[in-house]
Amino acid sequence: MKCPYCSNLDTRVVDSRPAEDGAAIRRRRSCDACGKRFTTYEKVETIPLIIIKKDNTREQYNRRKIENGIIRACYKRPVPAEEIERMADKIETMVFSLEEKEIPSSVVGEMVMDGLKDLDEVAYVRFASVYREFKDVNTFMDELKKILDQ
Repeated sequence: MKCPYCSNLDTRVVDSRPAEDGAAIRRRRSCDACGKRFTTYEKVETIPLIIIKKDNTREQYNRRKIENGIIRACYKRPVPAEEIERMADKIETMVFSLEEKEIPSSVVGEMVMDGLKDLDEVAYVRFASVYREFKDVNTFMDELKKILDQ
């Protein structure tokens, strides 16, 4: 690691510990040439995941979009924030476990719908009405009948 003070390439690790979020390692380093200390963070680099939208445009995966969709569906519902966070974690794990570079948004949408079906049925219907673009009351009723039949 190059020293930020003198640009010497010989530095050594003095201390290592997990960073606050647990997703990185914080390392205290010391420069062998100038003796100054500095901190670096080591993080696992993931392959950028691309989401293919319905209109075939592509955009980089953004966990925040999944969280926002779940939050909107659960608006004014008795769903704890921890459950929303847990569901977003589960979906993110499933998405990355596919080990694909590009994933259709429909795959992610179906994962969210499956999770919402178990979490809160009203939130599920809300999400489905937007995601499946219900055109009229009949398509809405068809989805409700599927839930009631289960």
